[in-house]
Amino acid sequence: MSTHEDHRPRAGRPRRTDVARLAGVSPATVSFVLNKTAGQTISDETRQRVLQAVAELGYRPNRAAQGLRQGRSATIGFVSHDADFGVFAASAIKGAHEASVRQGNLLLLVNTGGSNRQAAQLVGELLDRQTDALIFAAAGTRSVVIPESAGRVPTILVNCFVPDDSTPSILPDEVRGGREAAQALLDLGHRDIAYLTGTASAWATKARLRGFREALRGAGLDPRDHTVLSGNYHADSGYELARRLLRRDARPTAIMCGNDRMAVGVLLALLEAGLRVPEDVSVMGYDDQFQLAAEIHPALSTVRLPYEAMGRLAAEQLAADGPAVQTGRTLLHCPLVIRGSTAAPARPARG
Repeated sequence: MSTHEDHRPRAGRPRRTDVARLAGVSPATVSFVLNKTAGQTISDETRQRVLQAVAELGYRPNRAAQGLRQGRSATIGFVSHDADFGVFAASAIKGAHEASVRQGNLLLLVNTGGSNRQAAQLVGELLDRQTDALIFAAAGTRSVVIPESAGRVPTILVNCFVPDDSTPSILPDEVRGGREAAQALLDLGHRDIAYLTGTASAWATKARLRGFREALRGAGLDPRDHTVLSGNYHADSGYELARRLLRRDARPTAIMCGNDRMAVGVLLALLEAGLRVPEDVSVMGYDDQFQLAAEIHPALSTVRLPYEAMGRLAAEQLAADGPAVQTGRTLLHCPLVIRGSTAAPARPARG
């Protein structure tokens, strides 16, 4: 039997003292190596002995004990404030989870079902479990009411905000997204652009419409000369609004849509009318979710909502050794994705 085998623990979970005994060092040295403690000079040879002993014993630090000593639990609570874990939450959770793992944190997920009362209860339970920080997220960018208890730990809002911006939030830059979508059509030569928006009262709708109008004005065009019709972010409204557009004498050369679902309805209406996309009419979506935009024919030009990046940034800012949490609103770019549904207009632009 080897000397190493004599130092192995007889039963149960390996402890730090077992690692120290096997490596021939003190328990404090094991802690210095595993925690990469600053200011401690450990030789490469000693470090390798400790890491070899850790691997041989299958040692894992006791996170609960560490948390008691350090006053933190290395956990971040992710609160999804919606009816269920939808596509938005899945993307934001993915980004937050990946960032948390890199930082050595565990992400705990709860869903409020959209209930403020349930949110208060669940946030309280997360805090009872010594959660270090909170990510509070919602689908459909909007104002929210967060539980008062969330103020006990660092909290970042994702895709939502409080009216006075007293809690930092990370939001998609919808104004820029709307502006760049319209600019892409203008750059192709379109001057007859109609915009079929989502729900008129929604925060994102207002912001994207503002960007659309900014792009038109930047091109020397009067936004009042361009048709804007309000839908509801569903395919049926895109279909009905497109049919209404096509009943008019002057057909636009390009149609911007509130989201990709509405764009699918627009494509169907254009197909039924015998019009080709993009040869007769260009179509621009928004969201780039559900893998829908890339899989339909023609593949849909759109604007990608940065949900995954938003979740990732929130977790990075909340990490103990991450960048400081930003105050107010942080806007993330919504990148333009150009595919086959947009092209230069076939007929001369007016004006």
